Amino acid sequence: MIKANFYQDQAGKIVRFKLTGHADYSVAGADIVCAGVSALTFSTFNNLGRLLNQHPQLKQDQENGGYFEVSGLAGDHDCQLLLLAFQNGLLDIMNGYRQYLEVKIFAA
Repeated sequence: MIKANFYQDQAGKIVRFKLTGHADYSVAGADIVCAGVSALTFSTFNNLGRLLNQHPQLKQDQENGGYFEVSGLAGDHDCQLLLLAFQNGLLDIMNGYRQYLEVKIFAA
């Protein structure tokens, strides 16, 4: 199962997110849950730099259990809008594939 955790500050702004694990929906190369989550994750991270010129900290390890953590996220409107779109995309995937993806939101 992929676990996606979002961490919000007291104002409700996303300041960090972390994804761990593997979906195991299907074999590597045919896992549509993994593909969807990966596409949203990498697109969001890349667009933080491309569109918003923001370069948050990234910790990543795909080999040992799947690990992608981003911290140091800005609280400005555009950054938060991109992050909320990412969070909503993951929630949409979770609604169809609950046994393969879990999304949680925490106070930072």
